Amino acid sequence: YTLLQEELGQVPDVEALELRQPGFGPAGIPIELRIVGKDPEELDRASRELLVWLRGYRGTRNLLDDLRTGKPELHLKLRPGALSTGIDARRLAIELRSALRGAEVSEFQSHGETYEVRVRLARGDRDGIEDLRDFRVTLPTGEQVALDAVAEVTTSRGWAMVTRVDARRTVTVQGEVDTRVTNAAAILEQTRARFLPELLERHPRLEVSLEGQAEATRNTASSLRWAFLVGLIGIYLLLAFQFRSYLEPLVVMAAIPLALIGVVAGHLLLGYDLCMPSMVGFVSLAGIVVNDSILLVEFLKMNVAAGQSVTEAARTASRARFRAVMLTSATTIAGLLPLMAERSLQAQVMIPLAISVVFGLLVSTALVLLVVPSLYCVLEDLGLAVASTPGEAAEGQVP
Repeated sequence: YTLLQEELGQVPDVEALELRQPGFGPAGIPIELRIVGKDPEELDRASRELLVWLRGYRGTRNLLDDLRTGKPELHLKLRPGALSTGIDARRLAIELRSALRGAEVSEFQSHGETYEVRVRLARGDRDGIEDLRDFRVTLPTGEQVALDAVAEVTTSRGWAMVTRVDARRTVTVQGEVDTRVTNAAAILEQTRARFLPELLERHPRLEVSLEGQAEATRNTASSLRWAFLVGLIGIYLLLAFQFRSYLEPLVVMAAIPLALIGVVAGHLLLGYDLCMPSMVGFVSLAGIVVNDSILLVEFLKMNVAAGQSVTEAARTASRARFRAVMLTSATTIAGLLPLMAERSLQAQVMIPLAISVVFGLLVSTALVLLVVPSLYCVLEDLGLAVASTPGEAAEGQVP
């Protein structure tokens, strides 16, 4: 991108030039802000101020808005006193239309077909602005005067397209970022906190909202949050049914926040930002890391049922299940390591997910062997643990 930009340089008479490359990641444009208001000129000023602010960040590129000027237009405004000559806006418009597009003056028939006869100025008299200024307007008295004598002719350019959302005029400012230098989330957060309050103070009639990847991330995060909550409830209900206790499932599920420690640490260690794939990886961990906890608690309860004290049963369970727990986690981690080492463009979106699973599983596995038995001992000290009785163990019934 940088080489192309340096090679092209400034292209004259070009309003917007985009250089795009294939990308993978969240849907939507990395930087996209929508400004809503009524006055198009104020919207234009606000979008320009926002573009200047965003260009101050290193790594931003392809910054532009969707305001595009249209073709040059001529505007005619009656001069003071024109009405006294008998010329009004309607009469002037009719004369100009007849001169430039033609007026039907007659018709004739030939071989059963009717043809219109239209009269208009010759092509050489209607080619340019000067021809229009020299146009002779016929007054009601029959006298002809120059168009410039009764109307003021000005040149301007309107907008090629007017964008509206919910019937309100909008301007969208868009851009991309070089992820090797910066990230869109940090830029948008700083823009929202530091620049937008000042912008809205200067333009109080405007509204600004974050769109693009920011909106897609918000929607995905909301769906993911509910899915995570439903998953936690499902895990809790299954464990409560298995252990016949309302508190012991919480001991098993303690592995989930332990996994979050590994997720954050892994991203910091490898220099990746926490993003939506990272969160998806963490949510998927909820159903993985509890497996080791279930093995520990189940084995601990069996030892208690066999006659051991809770403290001794906790030590025995950690030692006895150490190899099984470590091997179970190691196979999953080993399977994801090649994905973490992949450097192709297609794999970039999956690497944060793999980091979450690998480091979350690694840390939770190490801590589960210490934390879960300790928490169970705390429950026992409080008299809240539901351990199997020796009779149940003899019958092979472990709740």
